[in-house]
Amino acid sequence: MPARFPSAKAVCALVVAGCAWTPQAWSQASPTAAAAAPAPAASAPAFENSDLDAALFYQLLIGELELSASEGSTAFLVMLDAANKTKNEQLYKRSVDMALQMRSGSQALIVVQSWRRALPASRDAHRYLIELLVALNRPTEAAEPLRSLIRLTPEAERPALITSLPRFFERTSDRKLIPEILTDALQPYIDAPTTAEASLTAIGRAWQAAGDTARALEFAKRAHARDASADGPVVLALELLPTTTDAEPIVQGYLKARPQATAIRMFYARALGMSQRYLEALAQVDRVTRDEPAQTAPWLTLGALHLELHQPKEATIAIKTFIERLQSAPAVNTPPKAASTAMPAAEGGGEVVVESDDRGLTQAWLMLAQAAEQQGNFKAAEAWLAKVDTPARALEVQVRRASLLAKQGRLAEGVEMIRRAPEAGDEDARAKLLAEVSLWREARQWSQASEVLKRANDRFKDDPDLLYEQSMMEEKLNRIDEMERLLRRVIELRPDHEHAYNALGFSLADRGLRLPEAKALIVRALELAPGEPFITDSLGWVEYRMGNLDEAIKQLTRAYQSRPDPEIAAHLGEVLWVNGQHEEARRVLREGKSRDQTNDVLRETVVRLKVNL
Repeated sequence: MPARFPSAKAVCALVVAGCAWTPQAWSQASPTAAAAAPAPAASAPAFENSDLDAALFYQLLIGELELSASEGSTAFLVMLDAANKTKNEQLYKRSVDMALQMRSGSQALIVVQSWRRALPASRDAHRYLIELLVALNRPTEAAEPLRSLIRLTPEAERPALITSLPRFFERTSDRKLIPEILTDALQPYIDAPTTAEASLTAIGRAWQAAGDTARALEFAKRAHARDASADGPVVLALELLPTTTDAEPIVQGYLKARPQATAIRMFYARALGMSQRYLEALAQVDRVTRDEPAQTAPWLTLGALHLELHQPKEATIAIKTFIERLQSAPAVNTPPKAASTAMPAAEGGGEVVVESDDRGLTQAWLMLAQAAEQQGNFKAAEAWLAKVDTPARALEVQVRRASLLAKQGRLAEGVEMIRRAPEAGDEDARAKLLAEVSLWREARQWSQASEVLKRANDRFKDDPDLLYEQSMMEEKLNRIDEMERLLRRVIELRPDHEHAYNALGFSLADRGLRLPEAKALIVRALELAPGEPFITDSLGWVEYRMGNLDEAIKQLTRAYQSRPDPEIAAHLGEVLWVNGQHEEARRVLREGKSRDQTNDVLRETVVRLKVNL
């Protein structure tokens, strides 16, 4: 029985103790409310006449006892009769609860309709009615009580109510009905100064729920134009970012109006990071650490981004700063959730988050080991790994140690270390197979990596990620037909797998094959992951293969500015060189080489073009 409603024993206690029966006394009958209730003022009378007469007391008592005896229908009728006699909101709520406890939505609806007729100004009655109609899959009937609820709400509270309206319809089966219902209900408030932004944002959210990104963005833009510093439109824009980069001007405009909005800036950085736009994400997080250096979690995110950009020295400084802030702060002062925004973990895996057990210390040690590894300081990397004693991260530590062995020329030992690592279940087994593939791949032993992946795909049938990894090995072995077969299977299993579209399109474009089809595949990948730098790079590369040099330079420059990766640098450098922009090409190629001198694509490009760096 919900705590906010009294039990039969509580009803007895109220009467026997001589308490006055009022809505306040009723609500205080629960243990929680009684504990929280303030002591009566000294001047207040000890007793006052109760509204609860003997007949009503016994009626309520019978209702509760009937419910306890599993006679729900009788209990419900008794309680509803009491509610109608007294016109008390608590009794109406209790009646609704009884009906729902019997799983009778129709009876609950009867109660709420009676409640609304008895107390037409009750906002709770309207809320209950709207929620029940939606739960009963009758959302169009909720339009009238929705309009009434907005009218009944005081003007000062109206924007907050309007903002919350889409939540009423979260369980609606046909979400395409929601925008029409809300637009109709909010029509009088769309142009009112105090409610315009909230109304436009609410309708935008309804279009988002209906799956219409373009209409959702249209309303987000209109709401932002009304108030550039309002939170609603920018939060909606951030949620739309994974599907359209056209939402970014709203976020940028908001941050211009409110530059100290740390939480929004971190969420924006997360969206950029998840799209692999690491350089842009880095700028946002760096701004947070400069504006609020005492915050802890952003330093860990900053370190992760530096690692992704292969800047191990800068990463080390940021991560050590995180540890210093963490260890100097009391455990209760953990960073707020908004500031501890998750970011992609460096070098392929998961997200960096502040963990609840050690507030991120384990993750920091693992990242410091990675930074040392990037600098070739394997002894330091092992020292950082030795600090990790969290059982849940044991496999990750073993994989890191295996990578260190492989990079020191002890590949066989590294592979054996991974194979010997214990498995707690299928997920660990899958992770071990992928880790072994990573070692073979880094050693450029494509055949061995392909064999491991074949075994993995035999064990884990139709796993899109494993099939994708195997397709990449087939591409390295120049078995293009098999690569294409695997990628098309991935697309069949997961039509939203942007990397599969991109990989197939790029592979075709790189070989000058079926270029219109290659471009269509890459464009589809960009629709699924707008602004993703490697996919944008692929689009630039297919434009180059099709002879569209200006468009190729435009797309490749955009990709390189988002993520200055050596391979993107190679592609941009080549197109600039072919276009006669030799000095700019040299600059880009030099930058790429400074980040990774071992990149195969970059080295081959420089040699083939005979560029003197």
